[in-house]
Order: sequence, then structure tokens, then C-alpha cells
Amino acid sequence: MRWPSRFLSRLLPLALLAALGCAHYPLNAALTRYQPGGGYRFEGLVSRENTNSLFICLAFSGGGTRAAALAYGVMEKLRATSVTWNGIEKRLLDEVDCISSVSGGSFPAAYYALFGDRLFADFRSRFLDRNIERELTLRLFNPVNLFRLLSPYFSRIDLAAELYHDTILDRKTFADLVARGRRPFVMLNATNLANGERFEFTQDQFDFLGSNLAAYPVARAVAASSAFPFLLSPISLRNYPPPAGYSPPEEYRNALRDYELNRRRFHWARNQTLYLDKASRPYLHLMDGGLADNIGLRAIEAAYRRSNGFIRRFLNEGQIEKLVILVVNARTEPQEGLSRRERPPGLATVAYKTATISMDNYSFESVEVVKELLEERRKAQRDIEACQRILDERCPGGRRLPAFPVVVDPYVIEVNFEAIREEERRNFFLNLPTSFALAPDQVQALIEAGQELLDRSPEFRRLLKALGR
Repeated sequence: MRWPSRFLSRLLPLALLAALGCAHYPLNAALTRYQPGGGYRFEGLVSRENTNSLFICLAFSGGGTRAAALAYGVMEKLRATSVTWNGIEKRLLDEVDCISSVSGGSFPAAYYALFGDRLFADFRSRFLDRNIERELTLRLFNPVNLFRLLSPYFSRIDLAAELYHDTILDRKTFADLVARGRRPFVMLNATNLANGERFEFTQDQFDFLGSNLAAYPVARAVAASSAFPFLLSPISLRNYPPPAGYSPPEEYRNALRDYELNRRRFHWARNQTLYLDKASRPYLHLMDGGLADNIGLRAIEAAYRRSNGFIRRFLNEGQIEKLVILVVNARTEPQEGLSRRERPPGLATVAYKTATISMDNYSFESVEVVKELLEERRKAQRDIEACQRILDERCPGGRRLPAFPVVVDPYVIEVNFEAIREEERRNFFLNLPTSFALAPDQVQALIEAGQELLDRSPEFRRLLKALGR
């Protein structure tokens, strides 16, 4: 009897190791029945004390802990800023309707969407002041995890997602965001490696995958959004057959006919078509959202441009009086020595620069595009009013020109290190590393910078003046 028991005692560890080597990342669930109003969508969140007439969207950029701390400082300032709107005194933070984020900015965005004001109680201890990189390294070299990593279906990003799931986001899923049922609506953005396009973790996007976002861990969405190339591996999703009752939205069908009329919309629709090709594209692989948009602004721009976007719909219904888009841009400009060397840079440097240059190059342009977009509407409003005055003067009692449902007052506010006046202090922030391990004094400095930069922003002061501050 001893021989079988000894054999089994030796076989059990081997069987356990073999099982660990078969580890698999959690799959997103299939959507069995299509429900147009179900799941995590903007329309499913009630406004409560939040009004539609003062509509505020935040965009949080990438940049690791640096970006998260700067965004946290801005949110603290919004919490501390009281305004009176529609006769009710409230915090400006209570009027935030949506947050779009990438990479490091996705951590405070997801945390606030899940837990509200708890962000200000423990987000620093649960994320900002932790050395996440060291904790990830310790998990990586845990013997159990080393065997799990032998599986081709389990990688470094899955360990990172588990860390975020267990120690930061309290194992919450998107079903918890649906159950919470209140704004802000958070759009966590990643990049589809197949086409380089933005991918957002919303049910509208998951409908194209035939997938139910509700059971998906928020931590895995955050991990995908912050999966920096080379350091972390992609997050993978299954692309399922369409569920019963599903047909692509009208916006998508119309956009496919818009090649000459609206190429931007046509381009979006063509990329969505890839998800409907289930046979040849049964999976998709996602990485850092900064590869497609490093300031998280394009999701907000899309909500404004598209006919089915929630901002566009509220504008058409005349519900929005003031539209505020606040961009927290943690972009840095570290001193580099490439131009001082005769020798060409090595492979690692080239790879890093290739991944980051494209992230930073379009950040400025993205902000300017949104400013011009809102200014176009304001100019159109003024032109219609001017034409109507001339018409009234020359043809009293004449016809009325078609006008916007309501005159919207737009604001685009940007928080950016380049606005710091003192050169030495500005250079300090511009040279902070992109990492998930900053010293507590660096974190504190970033939080204070976020508060100060927002407070000194001319556009923010214009908003406060318009709100009677």
C-alpha cells in the first residue's frame, strides 16, 4: 500500500503543475439576447442631482501614476468648487456626466465611476502611493504564476488585471456600474491591435462583438487601457456570433453610405464592420488606449459628432445650455540625449520611441480639433442670429430661419504641465517618468499641480464667472 501512496503523492504535484500550465485568461461572455436599452450605456444611467443643462465631460490622458495623480488633483478641485445652477448650490463635480480615459487615467476614472466620493478617502492608499510595478514583479516571479505563464493563453497582462481586480477595484464588474445606475458614464478606451483603432468598453461597442459586458471585470478593461507595449501583453476578447434580435444601429448603416459626405463617419463604420466578420476575426487583442488617442478625447468627440451620440442627442433636444469639456493632459517632455550622440539609438530605444511618439504627437491636435468643432457651432449660432436680425429689419413679419433648439455656451478647458509659469517647476513635471511607481512627494506635487492648473485656467475662470462665481 505504500507504493501507490508514494506514487500518488509524487503524481499530485505534477498534475497540479500541469493544470497550472493550462491556465486561461477569463473570456468575455456571449450575449444571448439583444436588448437595445440594456447593459452599460449612457442612457441607462439616471442623472439624479446632475442636470443635463450643465453638461460636463472629463478626458483623462495616459501617463501611468503621473496621469492618475494629476486627474485626481483636478477632481479634488471640482469637488471643492461650489456653484449655483438652476437655483441649487452644488459641487461642480456633481455635474460631471461622462469621463473618457486611457492608460493611467483609467484608474481614477473607473474608481470614481464605481465608488463615487470614496475616491477621496482611499484612492491614494489603494493606488497612487503604491509601488504597483514592484507588486507586479513579485507576482510575476511567484512560482505558481511562473507555471501559469507557461500557458499560451495566460500572460503578464492577466497577472496585472488580477492585481487590479483584487486590490484596487474590489472585484467589481460592469454589472456593478449598471446597478449603481448613476453618472458619470465612464468610457475606458483601449486600442485594437488589428487596425489601430480606439475600442471602448461600453455595451454599444460590445454589441458588435455579440458579447455581454455586464459580467466582465472592470479591472480587465483598465488593464487593457493601460497595457503599455513591450512591458505588458495584450488583453484578448472573443468575437461571438450576433445574438437573437440584433442588427447594427442605424448610425452604422447610414455611415457606410457616407464615403463622400462624411469620411470620418464612414471610416468609423468600416472599422466596426471588422467586428461583424465573425468567421475570419473570432478574436481581438487590445493594448494601451494611448496608441489610438493618448488624451481620451476621441470618445467624447464621437459622442458629439455622431447622430446617435448622447451629447448630440441632448443638443438636438435643446437640453444642454453649457457644454464643458475638461481635458487633463499629463503629457511630458523629458530631456533626451539622442540628438547629442553620433551613434544611432539601439533597438530598445527605437521600440520605445516608436510606441510613444505617436501617442504624444496628436494630443495637441485633438484638443484643437474639439475647440474648433465647438467654435463652429457657436459661429453658426451667431450667424443665424445675425441673419435673422437683418431679415426682421427688412421684412418685418417674415419667415423665421431654422435655428438651433437652444444657444449653447461651450467651454474647452485643458490642464497641461506646459501652463506652469516657473521654468524649473515646469521642467520637474515634464521630466517625471511614465511608471506605476512614484514617490509620495511626487504624487502630492502632482495632485497640487492639478488643482492649481485648473484654478488658473482662463477658460475655467470664464466658466465660473458665467456660473456666478
